Amino acid sequence: MRSALLSLLLCLLAVCLALPCNAAESQIQQRVWNVDGVERTALVYAPASAAKVATPIVFAFHGHGGTMNEAARRFAYHILWPDALVVYMQGLPTPGLLTDPNGTKSGWQNRAGIPGDRDLHFFDAVLASLRNDYKVDERRIYATGHSNGGGFTYLLWSARGDVFAALAPSAACAPTWAVRMQKPKPILHVAGEQDELVKFEWQKRTMEAVRSLNGCAADGIPWAQAGDIVATLYPSKTGTPFVSVIFPGPHKFPEEAAGLIVRFFKEQSRPQAATQ
Repeated sequence: MRSALLSLLLCLLAVCLALPCNAAESQIQQRVWNVDGVERTALVYAPASAAKVATPIVFAFHGHGGTMNEAARRFAYHILWPDALVVYMQGLPTPGLLTDPNGTKSGWQNRAGIPGDRDLHFFDAVLASLRNDYKVDERRIYATGHSNGGGFTYLLWSARGDVFAALAPSAACAPTWAVRMQKPKPILHVAGEQDELVKFEWQKRTMEAVRSLNGCAADGIPWAQAGDIVATLYPSKTGTPFVSVIFPGPHKFPEEAAGLIVRFFKEQSRPQAATQ
């Protein structure tokens, strides 16, 4: 009797270990698109309600040398916001601005027009397919990324800005002249004060340019704090606030930042008049 009970318990344990630790994990699927003759892939999480209920989208971009699988584990936006469509996109071998000049590692184009706007076309294809497959909330589409992925997030603001309700780059920067040319947009920026790759001073100049463009208040107010992270909100009378998420660390994505990004996204939506 005792032996049979032990066997039953072991079987139940094996079943439990085989199950996903979170229901959201079982709803992530790898999808493939043919973009300009090249096979592109992404991991897509879709809540069961997305076919019938207007659903927000979060696009997430890994850093240079990263992967979509690593991004899904590190960012985990599908766990933090299970009611949203979440897309972890996979980059192609790409020369880096600061590392990997020969382009042996995966990454994203750093400015419009190169190489053939392949990553912008990839984004367009994925968004079009999501609009076809699900009921997308056009007022709540977001993008976020770390390092090279954060730079691509800034590029999306420039090249596809009207699509988004808000953006959240991490460990990235954009030229101040390029920022001044954009339409104001709610932005959250994550930066490490000891970033050895994308220098904090560079990121500070980008953040100052965004605050100026967005018409933000000169003085920020406390918005959130998690461990060593201090998040400061700079309100805007035009509805385009800026949040700085600063931590005393290096070129990394702090695990607490993902929850703050989700909170920020949930607070932002495009004005009704801007709906396509």
